Amino acid sequence: MKIILLGPPGAGKGTQADRLKEYLSVPKLSTGDMLRAAVAEGSEIGQKADKIMRTGGLVSDDIMVAMIADRIQKPDCAKGFILDGFPRTIGQAQALDQMFEKLHIGIDHVIEIKVNDAALVERISNRFSCSKCGAGYNHKSKPTKVKGACDTCGSSEFSQRADDRAETVAARLEQYNQQTAPLLPYYSKRGTLHSVDGMQPIDTVTSEITDLFKVAA
Repeated sequence: MKIILLGPPGAGKGTQADRLKEYLSVPKLSTGDMLRAAVAEGSEIGQKADKIMRTGGLVSDDIMVAMIADRIQKPDCAKGFILDGFPRTIGQAQALDQMFEKLHIGIDHVIEIKVNDAALVERISNRFSCSKCGAGYNHKSKPTKVKGACDTCGSSEFSQRADDRAETVAARLEQYNQQTAPLLPYYSKRGTLHSVDGMQPIDTVTSEITDLFKVAA
């Protein structure tokens, strides 16, 4: 089963990818992990990427696609893979399609985890964690049992990630809507796109995604 996961930051792609990895017994491929692995291996692609990143540059789409091509030909991808975090633009999708065609690989499902932007900003911006033990909370959906005290270690020191602040989340969503959302009609025309409501409970989202595979079977 070969899958591409799409969705804005905070939609839960990582969580669902981890669950699908176990359900389907195929690897989850994130571009960040692949870059780090390629650099650590010292492969030709890894050396090129490392040189670019050391100078503060962005790794080109050509290198990213070549890296993905190399990765999906490894034995553990024989039964399929879950591609999380790529493509992000129409250009990347087109380059990916060309590579898949050369390798005679077809994508079975492109799954969009759909969210309500305003609700997602509220959900993420209410997240905070214990500065001491890292336990995670949410002011609205998962507050501490005792106000001002961590349930796990009792610490009164809490923090919020910069990425979780409302203005940061809104900016990242805007970038997604401008650059990545156009991929939805692109894959819809190919008949591979499925949308799942990511605002539902995590277990429900997982169930709806796995139901797609049962229908396909």
